[in-house]
Amino acid sequence: MRKTVISLICAILILVGGEIFESFFVQKQFDEFNTALTTLYLKADEEKISKEDVLAVQKVWILKKRLLHMFIPHTEIKEVDLWLSESVSYAKSGNFEEVLSKIEVLIEMCEQIPNTFKLKPENIL
Repeated sequence: MRKTVISLICAILILVGGEIFESFFVQKQFDEFNTALTTLYLKADEEKISKEDVLAVQKVWILKKRLLHMFIPHTEIKEVDLWLSESVSYAKSGNFEEVLSKIEVLIEMCEQIPNTFKLKPENIL
């Protein structure tokens, strides 16, 4: 009986510890990506954005998503990929309004996606 209780407590501690690590890790990755997006947004707002600027942020995302594939659903990663690819296309054509709207959505996604991995009752049930 004693070994069972100790094993159960250890399993719970491992699960909670893993969740805390996952939450902090995912949040950190999206915070760093959000910083790059915010800089990109400011350039687009001043209409000084180029295709290369968006491609540089896309490279940042590619590095982040390699690690994030282990933690978040692939559909959410594909969604960020899609919005970012559209931003590249609009930056190339000089459509600053569309680039701004795509980046705004990406910034919002950077805030919302990590929230789904926090230890909260709505995420557990």
